[in-house]
Amino acid sequence: MSDTLALISTFLRVVEVGSFSAVAQERDTSQPTISRQIAALETHLGCLLFQRTTRSLSLTDDGRVFYEHALRTVETLKEAETSVGRQRRKPSGNLRIGCAVVFGRLHIVPRLPRFLQRYPEINIDFSMNDGFTDLIEENLDLAIRVGVVTDQNLIAKRIGITHRVLVATPEYLKKWGVPKTPADLAKHSCIVYSRLAVGSKWTFESDTGIIDVPVSGRFRVNNTEGVRAAILQSLGIGFVPAWHFVENEIAKKRLVVLLKDYQPTPQPINAVYPSRRFLSPKVRAMIDYLAQEFALDPQLSDRPSV
Repeated sequence: MSDTLALISTFLRVVEVGSFSAVAQERDTSQPTISRQIAALETHLGCLLFQRTTRSLSLTDDGRVFYEHALRTVETLKEAETSVGRQRRKPSGNLRIGCAVVFGRLHIVPRLPRFLQRYPEINIDFSMNDGFTDLIEENLDLAIRVGVVTDQNLIAKRIGITHRVLVATPEYLKKWGVPKTPADLAKHSCIVYSRLAVGSKWTFESDTGIIDVPVSGRFRVNNTEGVRAAILQSLGIGFVPAWHFVENEIAKKRLVVLLKDYQPTPQPINAVYPSRRFLSPKVRAMIDYLAQEFALDPQLSDRPSV
């Protein structure tokens, strides 16, 4: 088994560097030795991993598939090693995190300086994207997601709470009126977030149960940053997490909260990571840090933010 792991290690390094001779130089050995190791791995697997020419080296289809699995396996072994003994107390390494754009900009990035100061041996690779992020495919250690996580291949730990609010500017309401019930939204221009899984439908709660309201408007956008900006520019009514507004826009009455009697159930903010036996110290450090930070923020905790 140890021999196979050594061959896999060589294979991964060849993929990263793109050259047999460069890896040989790194390891103070010869190019033919590296070639023999790759050939031995190919024999063990019963497939060709590289297409070789005198000028180029590229992965075969089998090579690409094996690379993805091998990389995850080695990462898991590293996590196992650092989860025991002296290294447990010393989070280190490159931490790859995924998050939606607005949440990352407003609530993660501003908190990173203190985290990096606390853990000087951790580097962060931050991916901000409103689209669906596959943690395994994108090789992420951790993602921050709002809402219930249903993927059984992922572990989710609640680190905060999202309170959604219906808001508009006083300028918009002065021109178009104030909705009194969810049904009144049919007469209004609503800002539609086109990536929303439920489509152009907003869900409210009342004493009589759940109310689903189809909405429409003259402005649709596929980015939550655009939704936030459009609300503040009086383009319509928005239905968004209260944490979109960190400059006291609601307290300063730049925005008005509507239909307070119909607010939906808060949603969890989860730290999500691949289901593995071991959780690396660097991932655990970030999860614990964000949970502590969010607990102090009324917009992200169990305390109502508005």
